[in-house]
Amino acid sequence: MDLRRDAFQAIADPTRRAILLLVASQAMTAGAIAANFDTARPTVSKHLQILAECELLKQEQNGREIYYHINAKKMKEVADFIEPFRQMWEERFNKLETIMKTHKTK
Repeated sequence: MDLRRDAFQAIADPTRRAILLLVASQAMTAGAIAANFDTARPTVSKHLQILAECELLKQEQNGREIYYHINAKKMKEVADFIEPFRQMWEERFNKLETIMKTHKTK
């Protein structure tokens, strides 16, 4: 059975989010990424495969090593989708803060 994954399914997993944070600043090999986790290397490789399938990570071959780096274009798509929700909640929290300040001064 062929599973179809999307970026939101990929980032739902905390380990995959941690991997994205690791490679956000610099490209890393699978071994370097795996060294940051207390799980088996094949488990980390599976996470990398899922992130690559969802195009959140790109792979770049450099000699015998494969480096993983963030796909900024795909991450922007995710951020653009989330932005209206962030704005909505920011507005709600600002309104709540205003209400609480009003009641506090009474």
